Amino acid sequence: MESQLGMGVMIRMLSGNEDSVKAFTSALNKTISSIALEDEALVMGFDDGTKIKFFDNGQSCCESRYMRTDDDLQYYMGAKLLDATIDPGLSTDVEYGTVHEIQFLNIKTSKGVFTMSSHNEHNGYYGGFSIEVEEVKKDD
Repeated sequence: MESQLGMGVMIRMLSGNEDSVKAFTSALNKTISSIALEDEALVMGFDDGTKIKFFDNGQSCCESRYMRTDDDLQYYMGAKLLDATIDPGLSTDVEYGTVHEIQFLNIKTSKGVFTMSSHNEHNGYYGGFSIEVEEVKKDD
């Protein structure tokens, strides 16, 4: 079954991603002082006290979205953040009309690249991804 884009993903595609671009570019070439997968988001802290998070903000009805990695995130502490890319992954029919989509977020650092897999399990009508970057405020 080929999935359709969900309403949350379509709205974010139409509204642009200027805030994500600004948050991401402000973190480039900074030294990573903390890194963790927290509440389905990749959270990176930097030596200047700032933090950003990468997360899938395309949630619509009837979906389960989550992020995973097999890489040792702690290894990348002390590295500089250099780039990030998104690659398509698999889309499989699971059972009873359920679709499981995967997209890969590759983070390039001065110590190498690590990969986060972003998952979306849905009923076939709410597909797609909307990976965004957001500055984490000190109160968060």
